[in-house]
Amino acid sequence: MSTTQPNVLWIYGEDLSPDLACYGTPAVETPNIDRLASEGTRFSNAFVTCPVCSPSRSALITGTYQTHFDAHNHRSNRDKPLREDMKLITDCFREAGYFTCNSPGPPYNRPGKTDFNFQREKPFDGVDWRECPEGQPFYAQINIPDTHRVFKPDPERPISPEDVELPPYYPDHPLTRKDWALYLESIQILDKKVGQILKRLDDEGLTDNTIVFFMSDHGRAHIRCKQFLYDGGIHIPLIVRWPGQVDADAVSDALVSGVDFAPTTLSLTGVDIPDFMQGQIFLGSDAIQRDAIFAARDRCDGTDDRIRCIRTHRYKLIRNYHPERPYMQFNGYKKQQYPLWSLAPLLAERGELSPAQQHFTKQTRPSEELYDLEADPYETNNLATDSRYDTVRNELAAQLDAWMTETGDMGETPESSEIMTYWDENMAESFKNSMEKRGLSPDISDADYVAWWENHLLT
Repeated sequence: MSTTQPNVLWIYGEDLSPDLACYGTPAVETPNIDRLASEGTRFSNAFVTCPVCSPSRSALITGTYQTHFDAHNHRSNRDKPLREDMKLITDCFREAGYFTCNSPGPPYNRPGKTDFNFQREKPFDGVDWRECPEGQPFYAQINIPDTHRVFKPDPERPISPEDVELPPYYPDHPLTRKDWALYLESIQILDKKVGQILKRLDDEGLTDNTIVFFMSDHGRAHIRCKQFLYDGGIHIPLIVRWPGQVDADAVSDALVSGVDFAPTTLSLTGVDIPDFMQGQIFLGSDAIQRDAIFAARDRCDGTDDRIRCIRTHRYKLIRNYHPERPYMQFNGYKKQQYPLWSLAPLLAERGELSPAQQHFTKQTRPSEELYDLEADPYETNNLATDSRYDTVRNELAAQLDAWMTETGDMGETPESSEIMTYWDENMAESFKNSMEKRGLSPDISDADYVAWWENHLLT
């Protein structure tokens, strides 16, 4: 293969929504990612297919919806091999003569996160592209973990909680502001590492011949976001840079799905796209415009659920298959890590939440939610029962049904009782151990836990 074949670098920020300066977020400073955006194309409507890591990453690495090959339940099949008729994007590149590698970033001395919902020996050839034989192109992933909870504070540029802009579905409370400020500080830590990576490409003379994707595995780790199909859970940043080939300082409002990243990357490099891939190309001469993206949420940790959605530029339809259950079913990870997971129910009990904030604390939910995203970008006014939107709702529902059928959505078949029991017990034990390390009871009341958070974060 010619040594002029372009290299590829996927840079992941974990649990990251488009909360960057180049996307218009106040208070945060992201000069390195902003530079990348100025040198490439920034996508304003990029979405993943699942709002939690392992199903989403399984879709990203295969170009195939996680619901199609039994990878939809969080960390469900990590001991089972990938389906025989499928392969990873790394297999495609390896077969085309590429070296493949994965690390968490500087100092590039250990493997990076994979977290696929299947077992696969040696998905990458190495850790760092310095291991790549001379003259051989590389496909690299750098999975930067800093925006995953626990958030990393930025001592060089702390952010005042008073300067952050909260979504209206969050109560304006000191804990909420501090937690959001720490999230933004962790983005600044991420940005510094992105800067180091970009400088390395420059120093090694690789910039002009390397296609860079900057993206995330799903949205921010906050209440109503990660593990849910509101935009906070599935809307991600996406920037693509390839000097001279991809438009610089450009913004695209095209709808893009995470399932499209693999086929698009292969297409840009001229590598054959396997027939099994369900994504489509969004860049280059073979690009296809989407009318809608689709996403799915199933079991996350030990919390059983099933939610599906379709999103167009203007509307989103969410289908809740368990309307009898609260949004805030017990989840050990969120209960342990999210201050608002205890604060919101406490404020709801006190009658101190607005209607938009109360929505997520209710004990049941509607079977369908329909949002006009132009008029209601925060998804707080459910129009599903408004007869004026019957035509919109019916059209979206038909498209969602067709997608589930055409892609072979396996979520209709419940997991076995043995699997569900295992994950229930695993979550309960993990939560108990984590709380005891904090000197807290797993049965702590919301009021007492909020007091602990206030002492931990605000003093």
